[in-house]
Amino acid sequence: MDTHQLFIGGHWIPPSSRRVITAVSASTGEPLGVVPEGTADDIDRAVRAARAAFDAPGGWSAWEPGRRAAAMIRLADALDTRKEVTANAVSAQNGMPISVSGFFEGTVPAALLRYYAHLIGTTPEEELRTGLPRGKTLVRREPVGVVAAVVPWNFPQTIAFFKIAPALAAGCAVVLKPAPETVLDSVLLAEAVDAAGLPDGVINIVPGGREVGSYLVAHPGVDKVSFTGSTAAGREVAAECGRLLRPVTLELGGKSAAVVLEDADLASHREQFFMAGLLNNGQACYASTRILAPRGRYREVVEFCTALARDAVVGDALDPATRIGPLVSARQRERVRGFIGRGLGEGATLTTGGGGRPAGLDRGWFMEPTVFADVDNSSALAQEEIFGPVLTITPYDGEDEAVRLANDSAYGLAGTVWSADTDHGDRVARRIRTGTVGLNGYLPDLTSPYGGRKASGLGREMGPEGLGAYQQFQSIYHP
Repeated sequence: MDTHQLFIGGHWIPPSSRRVITAVSASTGEPLGVVPEGTADDIDRAVRAARAAFDAPGGWSAWEPGRRAAAMIRLADALDTRKEVTANAVSAQNGMPISVSGFFEGTVPAALLRYYAHLIGTTPEEELRTGLPRGKTLVRREPVGVVAAVVPWNFPQTIAFFKIAPALAAGCAVVLKPAPETVLDSVLLAEAVDAAGLPDGVINIVPGGREVGSYLVAHPGVDKVSFTGSTAAGREVAAECGRLLRPVTLELGGKSAAVVLEDADLASHREQFFMAGLLNNGQACYASTRILAPRGRYREVVEFCTALARDAVVGDALDPATRIGPLVSARQRERVRGFIGRGLGEGATLTTGGGGRPAGLDRGWFMEPTVFADVDNSSALAQEEIFGPVLTITPYDGEDEAVRLANDSAYGLAGTVWSADTDHGDRVARRIRTGTVGLNGYLPDLTSPYGGRKASGLGREMGPEGLGAYQQFQSIYHP
C-alpha cells in the first residue's frame, strides 16, 4: 500500500515535503508500503481546516445532534466495510495476532461511533436549574473546539476512536496524528471518512513522529489535546498544556497487578488469565503482567503461568492460530530483552522463555514469552512497564499484603482480582487504587469510564464521561 497524499480538509492533497514513512511488517521485517511523513506545514494546514469546519456559521459544531449522529453512523458503516483489511493492516504492522485485531481494530471503532451517536440523542445539551439564592440558570454544554488526537501504535484504531467518536458526538473537529509504526490503517480510516461524506475538515490525518506530535500539541489553533502513550511523553504533553492552560486527557502507562486470591479457580479462567496478561503480545498498557500469588498456592500459580506462556503458539501475526505474535519493532524487542537481562541480574527465577527467538522464526521481531518467579515487588521487573510478553510472579502473605503490593506502584491504570467468590473479589477490587479493575478477567467496557490514576494519566475516556471530556459548560443567569 503506497499513498502519496495526505487527507486534510476533506481532500487528498500533496504533502509539503518528500519525506515518507515506510511501514514494515513486524512478522517479516519487509516493507509493506509508504505514506507521506507530515511536517509542521502540514499540521498548520490540518488545524486551519479543522478550525474552518468548527467555526463556520452553521458548520459541524452547530449541527443538531440527530444530524451529527446520522453522519457518525455513515462513518461506522464505512468502517465496517473495511474492517477486515483494517485488522490485517494493523496486525501486519504491529504484530497483533489477527484473532485479536479482528475485534479490537476491526469492530470496536464502529461500535464506539454507534454508541456515541445514540448517547447524544439522549443527553440534553441544555438544562434549566433553579438558582440560589434566586432566579434560574440555563446550563449549556458546548463542544470544546479543535481537538489534537495523538495515538500510539499498539491499538491504533481502537484508541483513535476513544477520541474521535466522543469528539464528533460533541461537535468538535479533529486533527489525528497516528504513530509512525502504524500508518497504513490511518489511510483506510481516511478513505472511510471520505466515503462517509463527513464535512470537509471535521477529521484530518497527519502521520508523523515525535516532533510533529509536539508541534500539534502546542499549536495555537488547538483547543484540547487527547494523548495516549508513555508516561514520560505524557509528562511533556501535560507540561505544555499546563503552560497553555489547555484542556488535556492523558491515558498513559501501566504496570497492573493480578491479585490471585486463595480461592481463585485459575483452571476455569485460563483463557481470561491469558488475555488479561498477554493480550497483544503484552503490548497493552492495562495488561496484568505483575502477578501476586498467595504463599500457600505459590508454586501452583508459578506452574500455571509458566504453562500458559510456554504453551502459547508463537507465530506470524496474520496466522489465525497465533496467540503471541512478534513485537512491533526490533527496537522494542531489544528493550524488552534488556528488562529480561535486568531481571536475571536482580536474582529473579526464570521459569520459561528468556528473550530468545523461537525456533523456526528467523525473520521479524519474535521473542519467547517469558515468566519470572520470586520477583521482588521493588525491582525493575515489577515496577517498570515492559510492554512485552513478560509475566512476573511475587508471593504475598494475607490479603492486606496483597493489596499493599498491588498499590505499591507508580501506576494506577488497571488490575485484576481472581476469586471463586465474586463478592469477595469485589471487596478486594475496591481497595486497589486504579482507574479500572476486572474480576476474573479484563475487558474495558465501552459504556464506562476508562483511565488511570497517578502516573497512568489524567481524565477518562469512553462512557458518558468520555463525551463530557470534549464539552465545556456555559451558565446563563436569569434573575
